[in-house]
Amino acid sequence: MRRQDVEVHLTAHGQAQHMGYRVKILQSSALQAGNISIKWNPAEGAPIVHEIRIYRDDQTIDALRDAKFEVLRREDQLEAAMLDGALTAVFRIPDLRVGDELEVDLTTFTKDPTLGQYANGMLFVAPSPSPGRYHLGLSWEPGSKPNLKMAPDMAAVAVTRDDGVDFRLDNPAVVSPPKDAPVRYAWQHRVVEFSAFPDWTALSRQIGPLFDRAAILSANSPVKLEADRIAASHSTPFERASAALKLVQQDVRYIYVGLDGGNLTPATAEETWRRRYGDCKGKTVLLLSLLNALGIKAEAVLVNSSGTDDGLDQRLPLPQVFDHVLVRAHIDGKDWWLDGTLPPVAAPTPEPVFAVHWVLPLSSQGRPLDKLVWKPAPTPDEITLYEFDARAGFDKPARIKTTQIVRGVKGLQQQMQFSTVSSEQLRDIYRQRASGEVFQSIDEVQWRYDPKVQASILTVSGVGKVDWEDDGDGARSLALPGGGFNPPDRRARSADQDQNAPFYKAPEYSCHVTTVRLPISTRPTQWSTKPGFDQFYFGRTYHRAWELRDGAIRMVRGDRVEQPEIDAATAERDNARIATFDNSMGWIMFDPHREKPSVGVGETVPATYELDWSAANVPCLKSPGQAKSAP
Repeated sequence: MRRQDVEVHLTAHGQAQHMGYRVKILQSSALQAGNISIKWNPAEGAPIVHEIRIYRDDQTIDALRDAKFEVLRREDQLEAAMLDGALTAVFRIPDLRVGDELEVDLTTFTKDPTLGQYANGMLFVAPSPSPGRYHLGLSWEPGSKPNLKMAPDMAAVAVTRDDGVDFRLDNPAVVSPPKDAPVRYAWQHRVVEFSAFPDWTALSRQIGPLFDRAAILSANSPVKLEADRIAASHSTPFERASAALKLVQQDVRYIYVGLDGGNLTPATAEETWRRRYGDCKGKTVLLLSLLNALGIKAEAVLVNSSGTDDGLDQRLPLPQVFDHVLVRAHIDGKDWWLDGTLPPVAAPTPEPVFAVHWVLPLSSQGRPLDKLVWKPAPTPDEITLYEFDARAGFDKPARIKTTQIVRGVKGLQQQMQFSTVSSEQLRDIYRQRASGEVFQSIDEVQWRYDPKVQASILTVSGVGKVDWEDDGDGARSLALPGGGFNPPDRRARSADQDQNAPFYKAPEYSCHVTTVRLPISTRPTQWSTKPGFDQFYFGRTYHRAWELRDGAIRMVRGDRVEQPEIDAATAERDNARIATFDNSMGWIMFDPHREKPSVGVGETVPATYELDWSAANVPCLKSPGQAKSAP
C-alpha cells in the first residue's frame, strides 16, 4: 500500500468521503483491485471519480480516458427482502498486470435527512492491514465540529488543527483485542468516532418524533378497525397485545425499505398496512399504533441484534450501532418485548429474543441508554432427550426415541424451516439422514412449535441396536449419549495482550436427559453408573445426576453460564484446577455378580417420559447455590 487516504469532510448539508489509494500489485490474486465498484444513493449526490491511473515502468496510463462505467440499479440484498434504491457503478480496469501500481481517487457524498446537521461516523484502520502508508482525516466547516473519541493509539498520532484532525501511520502493526475478552475491547485500537450528538438522549430526541408522527392514525383509519376487532375478541391487555403482534407478524410481510432517505425514517402505520409490507421500522410503527388504540402503553426501542453492543455506554452516540427496532410494552406492571419481524408464533417475551445489553428508547423528550440487567436463563436454550427401551434384552433391538426442544432464535429458525415441510417429507428426510447411526429404522417423526412455551419440538422414534460393550464374564456397559463434558479450555493470552482484561463466554444453557429401560432379565442390584458431579469452572456450572427407579436408569446432565465475564484472577485459579475436572462419560454398567446397586446418591431424576421437559422449570441443574466452586 503506497498510500491510502480516507478523508471525511463535514458541512451543514451532509458529509463528503474521499477515498484515495495507490497500491502495488505483487501477485495475481491482487489483480482483483482492478475491479472498481462504487455504490451511492442518488438522492445524496453522484460520486466523483478524480483519477484512475496505472504506473508501469516509466509509463503513466490514464485508465479514465477510455473508461466505461456500467451503472446498475441493483438491490444487492434483494434475496434478503431489502430495497435501498442504491445505484452501483462498475468499472473493470483493462490490461492490469502484476508489477503495476494502481492509483484511484474518488469522492462520495452522504446526506441523511433524518439526522439533519448531526454528522456522525467512524474512521479506522483494519486490524491486519497490508504494509504501507495510511492517512485518515476528518475536517469540518465552521460550526460543524463534532465530538471526537479516539482510541489511545490514534490519539498518540493525532495532528489537530482548528478545522480538522489527521492521523498518519506507516506500516501499522497487526493488532487484536485480548483473546476471549468482551466485545467492548474490540474498540480499543485504531478507531476514531465522531458525532455531533452531545449524548444518547439527543439521538433519541432526534429520531423519536419520527416514530410518534408515523404512528398517528386518521379518524377513519382501517388500522383503528383492526384494533376494535382485537378489543372485541380479547379481554385482557396481554391477550390484546399478543393479538396485535400476531397481526403485524402474519399479515404484513417483511421487506426492508430504505428508499428516499428511509434508513431511519419509518413509513406511516397506515401506509404499511395499506401495502401489507414493511421493514422493522414500519412494522414497529404499525404495532405502536395498534397498541395505542388499545390503550396499551408502548414505545419504540433501538437495539443491536448482532451481539456487539457491549460497552455501548462508553462510545459516542452513533445511530449506526443499532440495526433493529422493537416495541417495549408495559402490561400489568411488567415490560414485554414485541418484534413484528419474527414469525407469527413469536409471542411477547419478558426479554428480547436477541442477546441485548443496551437499548435506546425513542422519545420526543429524549431518553438515555437503558442497560438491560442480565441474569442466567431459567430455562435451557436446548434440551435433548434420549430414551432407550432395552427391556427385551442386551442382544435384542431396542425402541429408541429422541426429542429435541429448542428455544430462542434457533427455535424460530427451525419453525421457519420445518413449517414448510409436510410430516411425510420430514419423516423421509430423517429416514435418509438418521438411519444407520442410532436408528436402524425410523417409524415416526413429529415436529411442532409450541407457542405457549416458545419452543420448537422435534421427536424421532424407531428401532435401533444398543451398542453394549462386552466386558467379559457376562458384564456389559454402555456410554449414554450426552452424558459427559469435555474439559474447559484454558483461559490464557499471549504476553503482548492485556493480561488484566476479563474473559468472556456467551451465555448459554443446555440440558441432556437420558433414560434406559433395563433388560427385564436383570436385577437393580446388578447395576452401577459413573458418579454424578457438580462442578463450577470459569463462571459455568456443570451438573450430572443419576437415579435407578422402576426398572430404568435415569440421567440428567446440564450446564449453564452463570457469569459471562470472569476476572483474570478467577481464570488463573481455574486454569490450575482443570486437571481435576470430571470429564467422565455417562457410563452405566451391568455386572451379574454385583449384589448392591451403585446408581446416584439419592437424587430424584425424572425419566424422559415422566415429565413435560418443555415446561419452564425443569430439573436440569442442582438447586441454586449448591454447585461447588472448587473440588
